[in-house]
Amino acid sequence: MEADLWLIVGLGNPGPDYAENRHNAGFMVLDTLAQRIGGRFKAHKARAEVVEGRLRVPGTAGAGTRVVLAKPRSYMNQSGGPVTGLRDFYKVPLERIIVIHDELDIPYGTIRLKQGGGDNGHNGLRSITKSLGDRDYLRTRFGVGRPPGRMDPATFVLRDFSGSERKELDLHVEQAADAVESLIGEGLASAQNAFHGG
Repeated sequence: MEADLWLIVGLGNPGPDYAENRHNAGFMVLDTLAQRIGGRFKAHKARAEVVEGRLRVPGTAGAGTRVVLAKPRSYMNQSGGPVTGLRDFYKVPLERIIVIHDELDIPYGTIRLKQGGGDNGHNGLRSITKSLGDRDYLRTRFGVGRPPGRMDPATFVLRDFSGSERKELDLHVEQAADAVESLIGEGLASAQNAFHGG
């Protein structure tokens, strides 16, 4: 495979029952990136749906950067197996793996970028870190905010975005897709400067 290939993983749960859940923010961002490439998801033997293509990212010229967009077909808490399978199949180094996921500890619609760190109770991240044997992959965190009152966080993330949240959802998803492109094209520090201002 080409030396510049990136693996971009969006986290979510498969199937229509989960499609609009907060927990599926990663899938939503991945769908936007797939539209930008002009590709359709196809089944991969690593238990994932993938799109291979070139993404035009800031700071790069020519046809764009080679990427594999991937949605694990497993449930969230078993995301690690498909991610590791894709890493091995495409021979992608850890520093070119980006995981897009929902994040309870930042306000709704806020996008934050980081490398490494704990899983913060996120079962998808826990599974990926355990399976990869390393936590230093890049993360694009999509803020969904804290649950209201005493609602269990696990219940909250498996609920659909509220009506008021949905009014801005497309905008936030586009911003997160922009952040992924910035991360690839300009590096972590520059992308953080651009997207952490708000």
